[in-house]
Amino acid sequence: MANRLAHETSPYLLQHADNPVDWWPWSAEAFEEARRRGVPVLLSVGYSSCHWCHVMAHESFEDQETADRLNDHFVNIKVDREERPDVDAVYMEAVQAATGQGGWPMTVFLTPEAEPFYFGTYFPPAPRHGMPSFRQVLEGVHQAWTERRDEVAEVAGKIVRDLAGREISYGDSRAPGEQELSQALLGLTREYDAQRGGFGGAPKFPPSMVLEFLLRHAARTGAEGALQMARDTCERMARGGIYDQLGGGFARYSVDRDWVVPHFEKMLYDNALLCRVYAHLWRATGSELARRVALETADFMVRELRTAEGGFASALDADSDDGEGNHVEGAYYVWTPAQLAAALGPEDAELAARCFGVTEEGTFEHGASVLQLPQQEAVFDAERIAGVKERLLRARALRPAPGRDDKVVAAWNGLAISALAETGAYFDRPDLVDAAVAAADLLVRLHLDDQARLARTSKDGHVGANAGVLEDYADVAEGFLALASVTGEGVWLEFAGFLLDHVLARFADPESGALFDTAADAERLIRRPQDPTDNAVPSGWTAAAGALLSYAAHTGSEPHRTAAERASGVVKALGPRVPRFIGWGLAVAEALLDGPREVAVVGPGTDDPASKALHRTALLGNAPGAVVAFGVPGGDEFPLLADRPLRGGAPTAYVCRDFTCDAPTTDPEHLRTALGGREQPAG
Repeated sequence: MANRLAHETSPYLLQHADNPVDWWPWSAEAFEEARRRGVPVLLSVGYSSCHWCHVMAHESFEDQETADRLNDHFVNIKVDREERPDVDAVYMEAVQAATGQGGWPMTVFLTPEAEPFYFGTYFPPAPRHGMPSFRQVLEGVHQAWTERRDEVAEVAGKIVRDLAGREISYGDSRAPGEQELSQALLGLTREYDAQRGGFGGAPKFPPSMVLEFLLRHAARTGAEGALQMARDTCERMARGGIYDQLGGGFARYSVDRDWVVPHFEKMLYDNALLCRVYAHLWRATGSELARRVALETADFMVRELRTAEGGFASALDADSDDGEGNHVEGAYYVWTPAQLAAALGPEDAELAARCFGVTEEGTFEHGASVLQLPQQEAVFDAERIAGVKERLLRARALRPAPGRDDKVVAAWNGLAISALAETGAYFDRPDLVDAAVAAADLLVRLHLDDQARLARTSKDGHVGANAGVLEDYADVAEGFLALASVTGEGVWLEFAGFLLDHVLARFADPESGALFDTAADAERLIRRPQDPTDNAVPSGWTAAAGALLSYAAHTGSEPHRTAAERASGVVKALGPRVPRFIGWGLAVAEALLDGPREVAVVGPGTDDPASKALHRTALLGNAPGAVVAFGVPGGDEFPLLADRPLRGGAPTAYVCRDFTCDAPTTDPEHLRTALGGREQPAG
């Protein structure tokens, strides 16, 4: 018999709907039930593509005896962290403070007042590796609750007080300057893995936001070292197993330092961020590898993550059926020499093994190998390798595919809109721009209400009940602003303005300029979450600063510019100390230092070939954070187009920053030079 989760829309919650555990969704009713029964709450937080979440579910939540103990002694709440990042953030902060680490599944025991008193992540069904079994944990917590209730209450109260007393170092209202950015770059250089690319040791995550900072810093200052770190890291990732050499797209992270063996789940946000990074790397260097990876990643998102409604699904699972009824991580992606031979025949199998690093010993489990591209492509016959890849991709498509989380998350779709719009514009792929427009249309049609308040999720065309958080407003605004620059349609600038007005009114502290992750009128938790540092995605705080800055550059709005600068004060404080964890804030700071440039391109018509060519030149400029408006003279969709006439009847570009404008130009080469672009072939 299904539990209460059967009525939810989250794919993760629905995965637990048939558990014998009497699950509740996060709700006031669940805590009221705990108070009525006089029992604590078990809060279990995860997400649909989380490997260890599936493992713990199979071992414990599907087990009747364990479920009986849970149902007898607790009110059990299951939360999808992707639907409720606020709940996840608050209790993850407590877990990390108490244990020094965190992760998913997250297991937290709460009082009926939602105060945490015992923490963990994954617990095994039997004691191992120094960890107690989950049943032992349940028994210990039950015993403490029944026999030492006052002690539990004291611990819970202290934890809540400690969390409330934590303060973020905001810096001041001034954005970072040259000194802070230089110190941040020096800090990154010290942590850089010169042999393998990336930063730190295993597990190694794609440093998407840091790469954007490095590219912008190199563009503004000419720092070759910053560009080299970005270029080498991107190449090592693209040649490693973290990148899907057949179908495009990136896995979540590499379990080793060499990018060889990934954790195989594929997240929309990683692929959106990295697609944009590789497109920007191509824009800066002309790297053919960067071009290929940007386009393949964009095509992966459209092919495998696009939903019937035009949005983009959250993720593909790491696990899939291995063909023998076993749910195995990576089964869809890895190959043995025998499997290559079965798909290709002996001669092409030998070529594929050399090209993609498949060996008898394997690089993964049970003698299987994760496909890599360790050698330069010039070593192989390009046409023959393309044919081999196509045949392997067809053979792989016959395997049981990983599950897909069809939930549409507003923030991550905003990231995808930015990436697809820019990649489509750079490489003359209007289909990618169309996909970005369709996703933006879905967000406006379904996620925005009549007051421009944003819902966090939807699924199958039905909007979810959870309110958008700061990253939703910021990343969707960023996507709309990118779409406005690419399409020349000012309605996207208008929609971005609606969202950013909510950021200023409902998420910002009017005294300090600091930003909160939840709105002032959102559900009250034990602490109002607030975090300026990046995680897998840009922090809502610095993403909002970037969108506010771009909007101000488009419109001349002083309140938005001031808010962006004040929000960037935290980057001044944290950038030199922890640059790896505030990369997007550093990227926004680069745009602030560069202006950002305001580019208006006017032509006799937006379909005029010469006008479109000048517009594309503007989009391909490397000036950090530059905004582009495109239309006819006097067009009222963009404030930047006001009082911008044609020169001699020809398409004309105007470049301004810091209240100073260059002379207008009709020459694409002159515009390219003004914006720091490189000479580029069409497409």
